[in-house]
Amino acid sequence: MTKVIVSGFSLSVDGYGAGPDQSVDDPLGKRGEELHTWMVETAMFHEILGKNGGSKGVDNDYASRSMAGFGAFILGRNMFGPIRGDWPNDNWKGWWGDNPPYHAPTFVLTHYPRDPIEMEGGTVFHFVIDGIEAALEQAKAAAGDKNVKIGGGVSTVRQYLQAGLVDEMHLAISPLVFGRGEALFAGIDLPALGFSVTEHAATDNATHIVLAK
Repeated sequence: MTKVIVSGFSLSVDGYGAGPDQSVDDPLGKRGEELHTWMVETAMFHEILGKNGGSKGVDNDYASRSMAGFGAFILGRNMFGPIRGDWPNDNWKGWWGDNPPYHAPTFVLTHYPRDPIEMEGGTVFHFVIDGIEAALEQAKAAAGDKNVKIGGGVSTVRQYLQAGLVDEMHLAISPLVFGRGEALFAGIDLPALGFSVTEHAATDNATHIVLAK
């Protein structure tokens, strides 16, 4: 059965999944990239970039799991790019260059229609204007017998959590405090939604927590 999973989602110790003031220069907000140090130093991430090296071990295991076994992805509009409002043209095709890391159908939540974009490596961006449940229905159909990953950002994960549509989450808690930004769990009662901790492991760069129903 297809599961809906949040995986490899980085948080600060005080619960922020992105910094404030997202822009082209700071796509994850101010200091947002610091949250992902645990991943960018791994062999898995080096491989994505076409580089050799990188760390092995626990962080690399979780990084690899965070992109494995998914037949479709769902992203919020901000995860796709910094453009707001109607699409001025078709020039912007995401943050990742010609070969995004998804390699599967990827559904972008938006209020403004846009034709699908076929990228290298099997990624096809589809733009969904009918809300989170419509996007999930399309993603499940595209995923077949594989799982669907809710890729972020914070607002998108919160919407799926509040709707009771997430089955499992892997969070990587980085040893940082932000003080402000986008808080993932503000006002959300995880036990009431059926979640409990099923797995945890700590490294120098992150504490990995898996929650499932």
